[in-house]
Amino acid sequence: MSVANSSQRRIVVAAAVLVATALTLAVAWGRSGAPAEAAPGEGWVGTWASALAPAGGGIAGKGFTNQTVRMTVRTSVGGDETRIRLSNAYGTQPLTVGRATLALPVANDTPQIQPATLRELTFDGRQQVTVPKGGQVLSDPVPMPVRALQELTVSVFLPAATGPVTFQFNAREPAYIGAGDQAAKAEYTVTDSRNYWFFLSGVDVRTRHAAGAVAVLGDSLTAANGSTLGLHRRWTDYLAARLQDDPGEADPAVLNLGLAGNALAHDGSEIGFPELGVNGLARFLRDAPGQTGVRTVVVALGINDIQIYDDSPERVIFGLRQLATQARQLGLRVLACTLGPFQGFTSWTPGKENTRLAVNAYLRDSDQFDDVIDVDAVLRDPDASGKLRAAFDSGDHIHPNDAGNEAIAKAVPLDLLTGS
Repeated sequence: MSVANSSQRRIVVAAAVLVATALTLAVAWGRSGAPAEAAPGEGWVGTWASALAPAGGGIAGKGFTNQTVRMTVRTSVGGDETRIRLSNAYGTQPLTVGRATLALPVANDTPQIQPATLRELTFDGRQQVTVPKGGQVLSDPVPMPVRALQELTVSVFLPAATGPVTFQFNAREPAYIGAGDQAAKAEYTVTDSRNYWFFLSGVDVRTRHAAGAVAVLGDSLTAANGSTLGLHRRWTDYLAARLQDDPGEADPAVLNLGLAGNALAHDGSEIGFPELGVNGLARFLRDAPGQTGVRTVVVALGINDIQIYDDSPERVIFGLRQLATQARQLGLRVLACTLGPFQGFTSWTPGKENTRLAVNAYLRDSDQFDDVIDVDAVLRDPDASGKLRAAFDSGDHIHPNDAGNEAIAKAVPLDLLTGS
């Protein structure tokens, strides 16, 4: 080996050691920007988050040029300062953000904001920021107190062509699209709207009253396809409300990281729908422990591996075991959801039902998880275990309606989320 090559090797090894050290420190600092020895409940925590995916066709594939997107989100816990995260994880080029703002909406079904609440966001003190291809950016904190279960409006002005977007196509909330820079306008002029979240991956708050965060890594049952649009009727929304009603001093935030059509071991692009996201094993680190202040991960994946891809029980169980192992390696509590019934849905077969039952039997008996949330037991018809209860059926025989989502939330023992 030449001296030059030997020197290069030492540089590469040294760099690898630095990266490993940085990762160790990141875990020790709890992924929240606060040292591990900080007082419980003190520091930054995610109050809202979304799993994002690559664009398919339509407006997401085309992207934006000289347009503003205005989006509504709902907090799960409150705090005294606020910041946002913007993601270009699946972009094909650098993303230019010309301006971003935060405000309180006039109502949850309107793009208009309360002018006195408007906060201009900066990134290292600058209004404009470039998000690298595949990267994300975190805004500077602003002194904006927010309450738990409060709606926030995030506006992002995109001055240059974005190319295909990074987005969530099942927001259950409208995103309003307008021409030019309207990020700071109280009266917003809408040219189009979609039930999407564009580029926005998280909102964090600084607080002394939250016991970390619970990240729910799921599919369309977590994203709540069968729930009422615009009314925050996902089971994680009901769960966040339950936690706020709990008399305890500090409650965890609840972060919904559901992607409709998502699977443990398959990308949506395999069936021509990239917007269904990359597989759960590929997105796990970013979408679950990668959120601010996460202490507990709930795995609610596997049904699509069965009903779409007809995977064997062994393959589904392998994916679940892998996620449990990876969560434990990071020092996180990990819970699993059993797989709900879907007899009557277009893809159901007796063979797939047997696979679902085998996976559920494994989950109920497994020691790989700290505990199990038995979604199947909540949703199934007592007289026909392969079917959804009629009172919980949104109409497609796989996705629960508002009542079904509320029932799931009510079935979660709150001490499972904190380990108390």
